[in-house]
Amino acid sequence: MHLPPSWQAVLDGEIHKPYFADLAQFVDKERAAQTVYPPEGDVFNAFHFTPYDEVKVLLLGQDPYHDEDQAHGLCFSVRQAVKQPPSLVNIFKELKSDLGCPLPETGNLEPWARRGVMLLNAVLTVRAHAPNSHKGRGWEEFTDAVIRALNRREKPVVFLLWGAYAQKKGKLIDVPPHVIITAAHPSPLSAKKFFGSKPFSRVNAALGELGEAPIDWCIQAP
Repeated sequence: MHLPPSWQAVLDGEIHKPYFADLAQFVDKERAAQTVYPPEGDVFNAFHFTPYDEVKVLLLGQDPYHDEDQAHGLCFSVRQAVKQPPSLVNIFKELKSDLGCPLPETGNLEPWARRGVMLLNAVLTVRAHAPNSHKGRGWEEFTDAVIRALNRREKPVVFLLWGAYAQKKGKLIDVPPHVIITAAHPSPLSAKKFFGSKPFSRVNAALGELGEAPIDWCIQAP
């Protein structure tokens, strides 16, 4: 499990702690005995696509998708041509309502990641068809350290926290200089409260107040 250079520089101490070695060993054993998502080469895609100094927004998810060919290392995102899960369908409905973006044909959110939106799950791996199966194994300690590393950065970040789980991470963030924007989770269970929350325009307004260019949230068809 290898981080790209920009992140290795700020997380080097973390990845050499004993818990991270135990975590890596656990994931290796799981891969040897089970199907694990995302594939090994995709686990750190959130870091590869959005270098440390280029993070403008952090969108925090919880657990990777656990069905075949869905997870590819970016929260809420699925691979090209994979059916959009219900939460993602609701995200795109709100995106259209909020900013007028056409509904994307693809559920791949890589364009967001390349535009400065870090799409980080709290847990980065999962056993196939077994949600939360890698919970409590060390990933949360690591991703909390990621949030703390961004919190230490002089250049402010807008943290987009959907649902109670993500919002608990707010205690790791200093406001100001950073900004926290919250809403209900986009899952079908809480979508009624998510719809109308206008998260995308609120993020862009916050970026404007920080002197940053807005995010282009529209995703063109592949």
